[in-house]
Amino acid sequence: MRAIRRAVVGAAVLALLVLAGLVLWGALRGKPQDLPWTPLDLGAPVGAATGRKLAALGEDAPRCRALLEQAGVRYTALPARRPAGEAQCGYDEATRLTPGGARRIALAPANVATSCPVAAAMAMWEWNVVTPAARRAFGEPVTRIEHFGSYNCRRMYGRDAGAFSEHATANALDIAAFRLADGTRISVVGDWNDTGAKGRFLREVRDGACDLFATVLSPDYNAAHRDHFHLDQADRGAMSWRACR
Repeated sequence: MRAIRRAVVGAAVLALLVLAGLVLWGALRGKPQDLPWTPLDLGAPVGAATGRKLAALGEDAPRCRALLEQAGVRYTALPARRPAGEAQCGYDEATRLTPGGARRIALAPANVATSCPVAAAMAMWEWNVVTPAARRAFGEPVTRIEHFGSYNCRRMYGRDAGAFSEHATANALDIAAFRLADGTRISVVGDWNDTGAKGRFLREVRDGACDLFATVLSPDYNAAHRDHFHLDQADRGAMSWRACR
């Protein structure tokens, strides 16, 4: 009994030390976005806890939309979609990012519907990752991001059995290519193995996405992703694992 009591006290002390360390770390860095309990601000720099906060917005669509509006992101709220006979597919809340406002990069095709957490992360990815990476690599801004779509009622890898993909609820977006202001196109399938600026750019935006999305899969993961980045906001809990490859 005494040993159990010591173990419980030790665990409590360890938890307090971890909590104190987080508070001190966030205070010293001057970045409240590093702390899991501070409010999410889409206009703030990316912090250690930003990605988990974005994924958690899947449980609070009104809050997510309020954050988009606060950040000046224009969007259209979409009606629910529930296919007959497909209990695992569809969505109750989805958004369509629209031109203008605080975002500068167009999506092609333009009418894609995603979950609100994906839309919020796309805005932050543009501001904090894609735009500065393109300026560094090419001296040009990205004006268009090409994608393969979001909503698709299917299981993972198109299998007949097994878990459903995040695409089945529009909680994912597959990114195929980037177009610069001067017309230059950088594609995942054509430039991932490039040893110059295009390859470096693709790796930088992939790595930056890992701080904002719950799952980021690239050609480094498997052949099924040789031509795109899979970005999703699977909510695996406040302290859950995140996939980046």
